[in-house]
Order: sequence, then C-alpha cells, then structure tokens
Amino acid sequence: MTVKTFAPAALAAGFLLLCAGAGAAPTPAPKSAIWVRYPAVPDKLSPAAELGKQIFFDATLSGSGQMSCATCHSPDHAFGPANGLAVQPGGVDMKHAGARAVPSLRYLTFTPLFTRHYYVPASEDSDDEGPTGGFMRDGAMSSLREQMAMPMLNPDEMANASREAVVAKLRRAPYAGTFAKVYGANVWADPARAFVHAGEALEAFETEDPAFHPFTSKFDAVMSGHATFSPAELRGLTAFSDPDKGNCAQCHVASPGPGGRPAAFTDYSFVALGLPRNKEIPANQNPAYFDMGLCGPVRTDMRKETQYCGMFKTPTLRNVAGRTVFFHNGVFHTLDDAVRFYSERDSKAGKWFPRAANGKVDLYNDLPVAYRANVDHTDPPFNHGPAKPVLNDAQIRDIVAFLKTLDDGYSSVAGGPARNQLSKR
Repeated sequence: MTVKTFAPAALAAGFLLLCAGAGAAPTPAPKSAIWVRYPAVPDKLSPAAELGKQIFFDATLSGSGQMSCATCHSPDHAFGPANGLAVQPGGVDMKHAGARAVPSLRYLTFTPLFTRHYYVPASEDSDDEGPTGGFMRDGAMSSLREQMAMPMLNPDEMANASREAVVAKLRRAPYAGTFAKVYGANVWADPARAFVHAGEALEAFETEDPAFHPFTSKFDAVMSGHATFSPAELRGLTAFSDPDKGNCAQCHVASPGPGGRPAAFTDYSFVALGLPRNKEIPANQNPAYFDMGLCGPVRTDMRKETQYCGMFKTPTLRNVAGRTVFFHNGVFHTLDDAVRFYSERDSKAGKWFPRAANGKVDLYNDLPVAYRANVDHTDPPFNHGPAKPVLNDAQIRDIVAFLKTLDDGYSSVAGGPARNQLSKR
C-alpha cells in the first residue's frame, strides 16, 4: 500500500501558521496560500432536501413508531449516537439490538463508489490500494439514497416489513402533499418508485444541509489562517503523520483533497484491524457469530472472497473526540484506548485480548481463526510486531489533543475563527 504522509512542514509552507507559539496571535495566510476551499452555505434547501429533512426526523416511519433516522444519528452528536452504547436498541419493540456501532453521517458527501481495486488518480506509480469506498461500514451501498433501505428494513433497526410498508406510512404522513409536489401527483401509484424518491430526498438533505459538513473545527480554522495549533496539538499532528509513530495519516488522510477540498481524514479504504471481541453486543453471545465486514454476514455479494474477511471501511476522524464508542464493534469507549490499541495491539496483546483455554492470548478474537491471517501486519504501526509500543504515553496524549481539533463547533462558519473572536468583530 502507498503510504500517505502529511508532514507538518506542508502546513507551514502553505499557511505560515505553525511556527507561532502557544498563545501567539495567528499569522494571517496570504490569499495566494489558501489552498483549502470551504463550501459555500446555500441560501436555502431545495424542496427535495426540505422533504428529506422531514423524513429524517419522522419516527412514525419505523415499525415501533418510536425510531427515526435522528434517533441513532443525533444532530447534537455530529449525527452519531447520543449515548455510549456499543449498539443501539431498535426493532418493533425497541428491544432488539444491531450488531455494529452507529457511525456518524457527517462528511459522507464525497465517498467514492465501492471498488475492489482502487488506484490513486493521476498517479503513475500507484499501487493497488485494495477495496475502497461505498456506504455503510462494509461499503455495501453505492449511494446515500440507497443506504436508506438498510436501516428502514432491518428488523433490528426501523423494522419495516417491506418497502411498500414504508411508502404506506409516507402516504399518511403530514408532508405527503409535499412529497407529491416534489415527485409528482402520481407518485403513490408506484410504491417501488416512491421508495426510491424517499431515498433521493434523504440524500438531498444530507448533501445540501451544511450541518452534515460544517467544517467548523479548530483544524479548519488553522487551515484558513484563523488559528494556530498549540504545542501539544502540533506534536500530536507530527506523531499522527509520522510513518514510524502513529502513521494514522496513511488511512486518515489529513491533506486537502482534489481541488482544495477540505481534508476528509479518511481514504475510504478497508482494513482488518484485529479488534477484541465485544461482549456488549448481544449477537456476540453466540460463539459461532462473527461480523466479518466485507465478506458477511450483512454484506452478501463477497462471502466467497475470504481474503477480505474482517475488513471494515476506514471512517473519518472528524468529530471523533466527541464519540464514546469506537470502531465498528464499539469495543472501546475512550479515545485514549482507541489510540493506545493501535500502538499496543501486538506488543501488549495480553492487555487487550483474553486468554484461551490453553493459556495463550487469543489474538484478534473477533474473527474466526481461519481468517486471522487477514489482520494487518504490514502497515505501520502494525509492522512492529511484539516489539515495544511505538507510542509512549506523552505521544498518545498529544495525538488525542490533535484529534480534539477535528471536532466541529470551534467556529460559527466553515473555516472561520473561534466563536469568541467572531463575536468581537
């Protein structure tokens, strides 16, 4: 795999910001150096997006009548879960439980289509980066509009019996008239098509509403010349980017994307991290059950491609510090543990994994033994094996400090100054 590093020097060259000490006034970047372009905020949402907003918050569309999209994807929690549960309750009685931690819906707009073999565009010497892209943690859905069907029809989530059942509820909703205005007076004559339109409306809402991609973090303020990193944050960025330390930036790319697009902090790639099994997930009480990502059981088209078993999509790290559930199985509840696991997975394996009946550490026990060879041992820091951890306590604290700069809410506008600075102008 190609190592995607992001040296702090690149920031310094682009913005003349990082040489400023803690507490120093930000050094304004000349306009010619602003190589990150933040999206303009639309004056208003389109009719389809306004309709999608109503659908997003409508709990009557669930089998229980108690669960909307916003129940698990709370706007007050970066469109992620509002609690620290590894998996969320749902189903017709709200007593079922899913098998995966709920991801944030923020910053999904530029997710590429799923491919088994991804090559970096415009790179003559690009290696095959492997599976990349798609929506959901296993990349099974090709668009936001199609993604809607998964929670709507999942018996452990919104628990509708069929697409027709969802459309019948939409037809009874207070906004049914608006739906017909947007998609035509005869929209209800074809329930299958009406269901597709509901997905289109949700996609419009998630694409147009700036709440889904606000870019109001301190990191964005630094990128636009309105702030500087503290010494701890800058040290954290260094360790985050260093291939011999955290090497986080290989997959959680910190540099701007095409056309100066703000950093997504993901390359949308898939990897088998070898996580510990999470006993908090009810499905895991069955020792024969394993969630293997790309090769099932949720995704069904790649079940025979066992070289991908255990691989899950790399999520964005934006707003990661505001979460209390980490990784696809929600096995960790603190950001410190999540970062520390990367450093200590193999060097302090007994700390993270249980012991088997033979007394040996049961490594990567959230995968069947037959597929544990798929776990990443190639990319740093996982190529260090049982050697001492690549990060010390101070470096872990610094990386966490940097990651906190990725949480939205520092500014009032995309790439803007701190809220208190804006109020003084």
